Amino acid sequence: MGSPKEPREARVKLPQLRLDELLEELQARLDAARGTRDRVHSLLEAVLSVGRELDLEQALRSIVEAAAVLVEARYAALGVIGPDGRRLSEFLTVGIDEKQIAAIGPYPEGHGILGEVIRHPEPLRLTKISEHPNSYGFPPHHPPMNSFVGVPIRVRDQVFGNLYLTEKHGGAQFDEEDESVLSTLAVAAGVAIDNARLYEESRLRERWLRANAEITHTLMSGSDRGEVLALIAERAREITGAALAVVAVPMEGTDSLTVELAIGEAAEAHRGLVLPVDDSLIGKAFSGAAPVTSPDVSRAEPGASPGEGTEGAEDQESVPAGDPARFTGLGPAVAVPIGTTDGVRGIVLLVREAGRTVFTEKETEPLQGFAAQAAVAMELAERRADVAQIAVLQDRDRIARDLHDLAIQRLFATGMTLQSAGRFIDHAEASERVLRAVDDLDETIKIIRSTIFGLRARDGAAGPGLRARVVRAVGEAAPVLGFAPGLRMDGLLDTHVPKETAEHVVAVLSEALTNVARHARADRVGVALETDGREVRLSVTDNGVGIPPDGRRSGLRNMAERAQQLGGELELSSPASGGTTLVWRVSVAEGEE
Repeated sequence: MGSPKEPREARVKLPQLRLDELLEELQARLDAARGTRDRVHSLLEAVLSVGRELDLEQALRSIVEAAAVLVEARYAALGVIGPDGRRLSEFLTVGIDEKQIAAIGPYPEGHGILGEVIRHPEPLRLTKISEHPNSYGFPPHHPPMNSFVGVPIRVRDQVFGNLYLTEKHGGAQFDEEDESVLSTLAVAAGVAIDNARLYEESRLRERWLRANAEITHTLMSGSDRGEVLALIAERAREITGAALAVVAVPMEGTDSLTVELAIGEAAEAHRGLVLPVDDSLIGKAFSGAAPVTSPDVSRAEPGASPGEGTEGAEDQESVPAGDPARFTGLGPAVAVPIGTTDGVRGIVLLVREAGRTVFTEKETEPLQGFAAQAAVAMELAERRADVAQIAVLQDRDRIARDLHDLAIQRLFATGMTLQSAGRFIDHAEASERVLRAVDDLDETIKIIRSTIFGLRARDGAAGPGLRARVVRAVGEAAPVLGFAPGLRMDGLLDTHVPKETAEHVVAVLSEALTNVARHARADRVGVALETDGREVRLSVTDNGVGIPPDGRRSGLRNMAERAQQLGGELELSSPASGGTTLVWRVSVAEGEE
């Protein structure tokens, strides 16, 4: 009776075991479905999060953070491809702190595996990075990385950049599903980046429009040329994110440009500089009458023309006018002409800090419109000056005409009357006084006639101004020296320095440069000329052998005598670094020409 029960118990146990397997398989499938559901939900959340961002920088940060979470990567990065299409211009990371970044050094430019995704914009998955033939290796202090997945981000069919993810948590490998999730995120990222770009462009256009309206209002309110140019430079600097803004204008009667104003970083090193047309980024934009950009302004400046870095600094070496030292810490630059090919009135130079993005064509276009506003400012200022000059000349003519037709005639008539009356005066002393009065009237008439002649004489007959003459003198000295001296000028030199003093300034400058050429054995000379309306100051600095104690001093004596004649002085000094600094200063009558 016992044996028949055994097969029945076996029949009961076997279906129970099969049921356990089915339940376990069902549970696994439920877990997989739940995991897929959670992952899809996470992907949707990531897409929505990325899509909400309108600030481009924040959108990029959200993309790389979402990618790391979705595929459970320890390290993630987003590399933005630069304008050349071969290197990375920006690199955002997740998983590496600031201390590690500083220890590693500069961000990668796109070599090795990163460059592989740039050259071939398709998803790339690796089990071990070092085993790939194009692996470039890691710099010192870089954390170890093995597993890798990279996908491109496209914006309107153009590759914007790439997502790079390494080291999946738990030591697992990135699989096809990870690659698919990242590719989906990359599509959403492309849309988000495009939206952020459009929003950024609209905000930029709005800022340009507001700035244009502000400048138009300033122009119409009658502000002077300098104030409008300063406003244009400041707004252009703010909107483009530039660290330095410079406005240079051509010098009348010369082939040079002078920096009229500079705003921002290292502005003092640029104010008053005189730049050759063919020897700088500004000069190239001026001669070509078209915008010129440079990824690194310090390399665009050849540095062939020495000059002073700190005007009048007697204890410092002169710095070349084209020397890259003026642009230390600065990088991308754009020079935009003010005006048209029919007449370029000046140049606006904008320079960003080193490491910032280069100026693009989209940024240059509104800059050209802004430069056109500067041209209008200059045109209006010139027309106002012309109108004011015409008004002055007309007033002079009226005064001269009134003096001639009224004052002289009445004085002449009075003199004739006195002369006639003198014949009827018997008293000798009284008769003599009347005759003296007639002579005084004649002298007065002569003075008035001379005044009339002066009033009717037109400005401009005095020849070139002091600025132009100084530029010419420096240019003439270059062949003798063997190099071009640097030149910096500041103040109303053509207005505040009288003609006689200007003659002495040019003579002293020529003598000083000749002395340097003959005796100093220098390869660098800086010239600075400035006036504050009270005195004019000429500095000539060289890096030569200095003044020998037993050398001839006839030239120096002449310069000192010229200063003494005008109530000024000549100073000589030899800095510890070598060379000679000559400072010649005299007082000027404020406001006189």
